[in-house]
Amino acid sequence: MKITAVIPKPVSYRIPEGKNVTLGIGRAVKRDAVLIKVETDEGITGWGEAHHGRCPGAIAKLMETTLSELVVGMDPLDVTAVWQRVYRMQLASHGMGTAAALALSGLDIALWDIRGKAAGWPLYRLLGGAARAVPAYAGGISLGWQPPESLAEEAQSYVAQGYRALKLRVGDTPQRDIARARAVRAAVGPEVDILVDANTGYTPQDVRRVMPAYEDLAIGWLEEPFPPHDHRAYADAAAAGRVPLAAGENHYTRYEFARLIEDGAVKYAQPDLSKSGGVTETMRIAALCSAWKMSVNPHTSATGINMAASIHLLAAIDNPGYFEGDVAPHNPFRDEVGGVPYRLDGEGCVRPLEGTGHGIEVDEAFVAAHPLIEGPCYV
Repeated sequence: MKITAVIPKPVSYRIPEGKNVTLGIGRAVKRDAVLIKVETDEGITGWGEAHHGRCPGAIAKLMETTLSELVVGMDPLDVTAVWQRVYRMQLASHGMGTAAALALSGLDIALWDIRGKAAGWPLYRLLGGAARAVPAYAGGISLGWQPPESLAEEAQSYVAQGYRALKLRVGDTPQRDIARARAVRAAVGPEVDILVDANTGYTPQDVRRVMPAYEDLAIGWLEEPFPPHDHRAYADAAAAGRVPLAAGENHYTRYEFARLIEDGAVKYAQPDLSKSGGVTETMRIAALCSAWKMSVNPHTSATGINMAASIHLLAAIDNPGYFEGDVAPHNPFRDEVGGVPYRLDGEGCVRPLEGTGHGIEVDEAFVAAHPLIEGPCYV
């Protein structure tokens, strides 16, 4: 089997006015993704999702003009060789590092989709796993900066759906963040795991202010208080209190995760399959984390492809943590791109799909109806 074409398809949709969520990186006004379609000479087609990197047109262009030429003609079942060729030619030398990692991630997911279809197996089985339950938390673009009362009401609605954990968006001011967290804890009670995500919006001083309150509220983790390269600040924050730190959605490849793990400040790893290097690389990252007794809690990207693939991976590793459920009320990329990627059971868990590959059969008419919308996704 040979790869005959790699076709990037950047897609977008506007978030309806009044449904926008404000968080540490701005107010969400649209959602973007780059779908990667890989065609083969045996008629098997695979689909992957590359994160948009806030510039989906650029990610698609890099794939169209550069990366595709590197891999057309290669064996799509030899995912290691394809991954290594793109890494050597684009990431390891003077190529566009982050953009290449995002594009490679989507390509790699598509290749694993092809492998599953060729074998007639679901992805989790190819990876050595089983259709086991994976705990989920209510996340995605939700639970943002809003009055404590309405945030508590929103949180209660997710608990009513069956979630046993949820994640609040912080990174505002310490006072407002603490007030929101207190309101949610009072509303959902002590049995629900509350996580918080600062989206890189805190300073070290902010962390020192919020840590005592977060400890009192039994917050499960403080996610990305700082940008990923700010290693000293992470070390300082880890010493500021007992709430563990989480990070990884903006770390790329096992090489960046190696430092994150070895530094010892971060206790929960959060690779995104559409950012960190796809299924191939995230399995390697999971093995690194396993050696350090760290769980893997993937960051979820925009579409059902990433969501489904993330659950397959969690069902196949020995150190699974949470799956990030997307509870946004309006996300056609989750609901309409090609089937429902997961369902929450009565225990707050999800299971991998049973179709071949990642199990999402992409509706190309839907893709065509959601062309790229230029401009920022957060303002």
